[in-house]
Amino acid sequence: MSTLLLVCVLLYSRISNGVAREWKPCTDLLPLDFLTKVLPANGVAPSGIRMVQDQGARGFHLSTSQGSPSFPASHLFINCDYFPEEFSIVVTMKASRIASKKNEYIFTVVEKDSNNLLLGLRYSQDKLHFLFWNYGDRDHITFRSVKLADNQWHTLILAVSGVYASLTVDCGIPVDLVLRRPFPAHLNTKGSRFHIGNWRRLKGLFSGLLRQLVLLPGSDATSIICPTSNPRLAVLSIPQVLLDLPVKPSENEVLKYPYAEIRVTLGSRPPCTKKQTGQLWFDTLRRGLYICDSLGWVAMLQAKQRLDYVEEYQDFYTNSETLDIEIFEIPSVGLFAATANKRPVPGSGIYKWTNGKFEPYQNITTYQAQAWKYFTIDDKIFLAVANFEKNERNQEYSVIYKWSRRRLKFSSYQTIETHSARDWESFQIAGETFLAVANHRQGGNHNIDSVVYKWNPGTQLFEANQTIPTSGAYDWEFFTVGPYSFLVVANTFNGSSTQVYSRIYIWLGGMFRLFQSIMTFGATDWEVFQFGGRVFLAVANSQKYDKSGQSSYAINSTIYELNITAQIFVRFQDISTYSAVDWEFFTLGEDKFLVVANSYDGKSYSLNSVIYRWQGYEGFVPVHRLPTFGCTDWEKFNTTDSSYLIYSSAREDISKVLKLKTY
Repeated sequence: MSTLLLVCVLLYSRISNGVAREWKPCTDLLPLDFLTKVLPANGVAPSGIRMVQDQGARGFHLSTSQGSPSFPASHLFINCDYFPEEFSIVVTMKASRIASKKNEYIFTVVEKDSNNLLLGLRYSQDKLHFLFWNYGDRDHITFRSVKLADNQWHTLILAVSGVYASLTVDCGIPVDLVLRRPFPAHLNTKGSRFHIGNWRRLKGLFSGLLRQLVLLPGSDATSIICPTSNPRLAVLSIPQVLLDLPVKPSENEVLKYPYAEIRVTLGSRPPCTKKQTGQLWFDTLRRGLYICDSLGWVAMLQAKQRLDYVEEYQDFYTNSETLDIEIFEIPSVGLFAATANKRPVPGSGIYKWTNGKFEPYQNITTYQAQAWKYFTIDDKIFLAVANFEKNERNQEYSVIYKWSRRRLKFSSYQTIETHSARDWESFQIAGETFLAVANHRQGGNHNIDSVVYKWNPGTQLFEANQTIPTSGAYDWEFFTVGPYSFLVVANTFNGSSTQVYSRIYIWLGGMFRLFQSIMTFGATDWEVFQFGGRVFLAVANSQKYDKSGQSSYAINSTIYELNITAQIFVRFQDISTYSAVDWEFFTLGEDKFLVVANSYDGKSYSLNSVIYRWQGYEGFVPVHRLPTFGCTDWEKFNTTDSSYLIYSSAREDISKVLKLKTY
């Protein structure tokens, strides 16, 4: 929805004793701070409202045990009793996870005598609901896949104008909805009250923290407060008491600190769930102290690391040539690497990190395996392989394997018909699990459908959910930007040329729809990475080839950046590569890196693959050149002792583990 007009249509005119009075809006066209309205004049939080500081910001925790925080609507609408027809509501809140079917109210407008809800804003685990009384019926707007209950601060802007409503979360891309009928032009609030964090104490009590709750009549606040350096805590109007720093003690005041015995966990990253909330973990590798907030480990103290140089650490002998390596960790079992190997016998290998090196653990029969994908569903652990060739019975299947906690091995769980599969991508949307396969070709036809499968909790199997036309599909990459989910495919070959569009899809209305097409040249990989509020996509271009039969392997691979305003990815940086097959983004300390897998220059497979470091305005610049042979994949992993890179070779049965030396 475009920016709302900076006018309030709720003007009124009255004639008294034959004299026409001037037109006035029902309320000031300035930000109206609800939280300030429930505070006394001295700004001190009254009983039932407690001020809490969390994650570096203050907010109010509400309680109805000593009275519902509320105020009369007449305190806002001073000239008439009508709620604005065009408006935006700005909320900054922090909420913990709630039950899937539970709703909590941020605020409501309730008729004093009848308890009838005129207007309200509430949220659930992954939805936001805006309810309002519309000419005798209750209407509502539901924004889906809005994850506010994640124990993080979020600022959301709800803007309403006529039949349009938009929601912007953390200054991200707005979500627009069309109402079935316009928001009422004359929503009468006479005799009603605004209740903060509840529906008049009856249901849906707000259990989180509120930092900002503002009504802006006649205007969309998005353009006023966005963009900002801290979008989760974007500011329109906040009570002064929440902005003030803690009061310093007087000279005669003695601070007393209670002591408590706290246990600190050492070693590899332990689980962090609600049960571990408040526990500490010391990462010996990063030399950092972390605290569990129930969702993840939050850094308290951490030494800064810088990459000095890269040294060879292990010759990683594999069953045969390796196309891909998947690194994963099974809780309480260990760190593993799965290699996608060319030959079916002895198949692809799974290796376990033992005594500082990868050692053989399990072999699985595969058919020119191209890639592995590790994922979990609830407490179940899976590993999916993309098979490129047919099996002994002339069948084209890729297989999903499940981890057995009794046998401590992977065993076959589900076979899925694929066509020269190149890649699997696993992801979740709104609590549902999906698997997307990149079907490369069927016989000699490269223009075929790739398939998105969805997990059926009833059958405990993946079932086809959507087909997407692709051209020599090589790789899928899933990513999210704010509330939006995206899936991008690397299309390699259309049957006559490698100059082909790769496509980005966006999840809308329960399916993926085309968002943008980008011309690529034998695209083999997409890598998404985000930092500093910026979103990047890097494509690995492998070769230029057309009907003339001429091939060029020395071509640019390209990094694209999301232009939030234009809502498209635009070219950010070209990097010279040699039949690039993979990008891997990783961080070390505060530094950010990209490493490319250069595989072939038209004459030799012995090439330097390159590590690039982010240097701000300069973009990514080369800092280390690593000799590789037929390199097809890079992965970065950490142990309790150090950080490592591992690369796969598609030309020999030796891959290599490299150690990142820091200072």
